[in-house]
Amino acid sequence: MTKKKKHFITTLKNVDYRKLWRKFKNNAKNFVKYNRQFLSYTILTLISCTLVRIFTLGGLGDWRGIFFDFSVIIILGSFAYLLKPRRQFAYFLTIMIIFTIMNIINGIYYDFFSSFVSFGLLATAGQTGEVTDAVFEKLKIVHFIYLLAPFIFVFINRYLKKKDYFDTVEKIEEGKRLLANVLIVGGICLSINITMLTGSDVSRFSKQWNREYIVERFGIIIYQGNDLFQTLRSYFTTLFGYEEAAKNFKEYFEAHPYKASNNEYTKKFEGYNVVVIHMESIMNFLIDLKINNKEVTPNLNKLVKESMYFDNFYAQVSSGTSSDTEFTFNTSLMPAQIGTVFVNYYNRSYVTLEKLLAEKGYYTFSMHGNRASMWNRNKMHMSLGYMDFYSEEYYDIDEIVGLGLSDHSFFKQSEQIIKRIDKEMIEEDKTYKNYMGTLITLSNHIPFDDESYLLGEDSFDVTYHTGKYDLEGNEIIYDYIDGTIMGNYIKSVHYADACLGEFLDYVRKSPEYDKTLFVLYGDHAAQISKADFDEFINYDFLTGEQKLETDPTYVDYDYFTHELFKNTPLILWTKDKNLKGTVSYPMGMIDVLPTIGNMLGIKNEYALGNDIFEVKNNNIVVFPNGNFLTDKLYYYNSKDISRIFGKDTIEANYIEERKKYAEDILSLSNDIIVYDLIDRVNKEEENGNEEK
Repeated sequence: MTKKKKHFITTLKNVDYRKLWRKFKNNAKNFVKYNRQFLSYTILTLISCTLVRIFTLGGLGDWRGIFFDFSVIIILGSFAYLLKPRRQFAYFLTIMIIFTIMNIINGIYYDFFSSFVSFGLLATAGQTGEVTDAVFEKLKIVHFIYLLAPFIFVFINRYLKKKDYFDTVEKIEEGKRLLANVLIVGGICLSINITMLTGSDVSRFSKQWNREYIVERFGIIIYQGNDLFQTLRSYFTTLFGYEEAAKNFKEYFEAHPYKASNNEYTKKFEGYNVVVIHMESIMNFLIDLKINNKEVTPNLNKLVKESMYFDNFYAQVSSGTSSDTEFTFNTSLMPAQIGTVFVNYYNRSYVTLEKLLAEKGYYTFSMHGNRASMWNRNKMHMSLGYMDFYSEEYYDIDEIVGLGLSDHSFFKQSEQIIKRIDKEMIEEDKTYKNYMGTLITLSNHIPFDDESYLLGEDSFDVTYHTGKYDLEGNEIIYDYIDGTIMGNYIKSVHYADACLGEFLDYVRKSPEYDKTLFVLYGDHAAQISKADFDEFINYDFLTGEQKLETDPTYVDYDYFTHELFKNTPLILWTKDKNLKGTVSYPMGMIDVLPTIGNMLGIKNEYALGNDIFEVKNNNIVVFPNGNFLTDKLYYYNSKDISRIFGKDTIEANYIEERKKYAEDILSLSNDIIVYDLIDRVNKEEENGNEEK
């Protein structure tokens, strides 16, 4: 044994541990006694941040996330010691108010959108209306429980003032020493947290697309701070990381070169006009749904029977909701990880359905009975390749339903605009060979509260008629979903379906639509909370009450059930009924362009989706949060768990391979958007070839 080692052991033996423990206890007691304001701030703030995890994630979750919150809270709190004790109150209270607002917003937002709020989304809220419509529609008392923390802190401060606490503390407090000690403790806690991170944790943190996982693993404070950094970074990111992104871009497309489809639908509709109908908030469960034996969507039901209907189709939206759908549909790229493409990345060059059809002589246009600036469409639609955008200013706003011009009036006026386009631009001037137009509906938009479909004779009845009668001969009628947001949604959907039906009746009678491919899709699931869907699914028609979990017909409406319930319809239709049948391959919005592009005889070499008739059941539907769906399972990225369908046996590497595929697609797509890779890389290659 070396002398140094012997000396060390001797030193350890000579330590008076009892004295050391007494000193530690005494210091701890003094700290508690003379730092009550700091401890109150720390405990109350940590409880508040822990509550938001419980109410959103359904429990405490990963304790390391709480430890991260604790570390940040005490580090931020330590700087109060630069101030006199009486002035520390304002500093602590300011931090608590900021965190309280953060928790309230995230708590409300998660209830409606099953995700945590982003600064990128809040930055666009004023011009889109998407967030505020949903958030203020149905608030709960529990959303404001976080207000208790700052209120309790104020009462504690008043109590301490009455006890002359601050006079005593000011005489003995050594601010700089306390600042250093608390910072050291916070730094040690943070360092312990960091050492426990895995490579996967760091990767997910930097990419930020799996928000639920980041909150659970890193805590709500770190998540929100990282989100702010990523949002600001998105404005300057083109200055950094381009070379690496361009390298990955080239390598991916070299390894996955474009391969043209060759199936029974190849060029089937080449030379056809194209009409796309963007159906606001229409979901698949509505198809063939009846209440009191009356169809909720009779016109969609009829259309489905005479068209090609995709019943396992999913919108792949992030915070941009409707705008994300428009972008993904037209480009076969995923939504941006931070912010929204329509607002943050509208000035990039994309390969789109509109541009590809324009190359074949199509006139391209979009139509929407609301203001052009909503979701920044007036700028983004030009970037997508629409030659004209017929927005609110082109319409007579003669009937308002919900957020703007009613679907009834919108379709009626759009019919005449399309008729004029077909006659003047196509038939007479022959400026263009065909046209492609997108009609964006609006009436079925949250908050589903317009009296035009909630009241009156035409309002859809969402009570339940039992067919039984009381002693006085009156039929027993249950409230069912009447007066709920789900009931209002059903009424709104029925109205929107009626408006669509009027337009389709006009189309069936009009010869100018004889050679037209209609593409109809639900742009995203209704922004209604999981709890509301649960109540709708588990209604007991026998008792008029909610089913109990002991009921054999009770449906465990868990996370997986809710996510799978969000699918929306995709319908391809021609008047000659040249497309028929139900397609049940798992499919996402990103796959629409390659699929219909093959039918129209166009190709997008940078599409990240697939022609569904080429991949069929081998398709992987990737979601912006890292989840994915196949014909065998739904994978929940944040929890690293999955729900397997049926009794299929899953190979050992099945999930890992598809998980990597999902991450690659999300990263590549985001790089294409952020760094404008398609345009920049192509220009570099062109310049390189010219120099040679």
